[in-house]
Amino acid sequence: MPRKDDNGLAAVNAAFDRVIRAPREAVLPALKKSGEELAAAQRALAPEDTGALKKSIAVTLPGESTPPYSQPGGSRVARDIEVIVTAGNSDVRYAHLVEYGTADTEANPFFWIAFRLLRKRLQNRINRAAKKAVKEAWAGK
Repeated sequence: MPRKDDNGLAAVNAAFDRVIRAPREAVLPALKKSGEELAAAQRALAPEDTGALKKSIAVTLPGESTPPYSQPGGSRVARDIEVIVTAGNSDVRYAHLVEYGTADTEANPFFWIAFRLLRKRLQNRINRAAKKAVKEAWAGK
């Protein structure tokens, strides 16, 4: 129970606590939507050959593990406010060779091109969700 002479300090501290927690919960839908949008763009740009590379592009949600041998970075667990988009798996171990090329084959970029094309749009979506959550949490909504 707040003291009468705290000049509203308890209410401000409660608002700060709400502001700290709110963005984590509110940003998750924006992260998921952005991850799916990025993966769709990468699939659209990936070469069609057998279709295996397109099918290997995966969105890993918080707490889940990325596919083994996926690019970039291989297998790891996504943190609580992280969505990871990868290409490749244990059957498709050549995503990086397609992206960057080899001595014998020309590069056919699809992964980072899509990321660069959509980066600002995806970041703006996530920022809007976070700002909205902070404003609502500060107001006590």
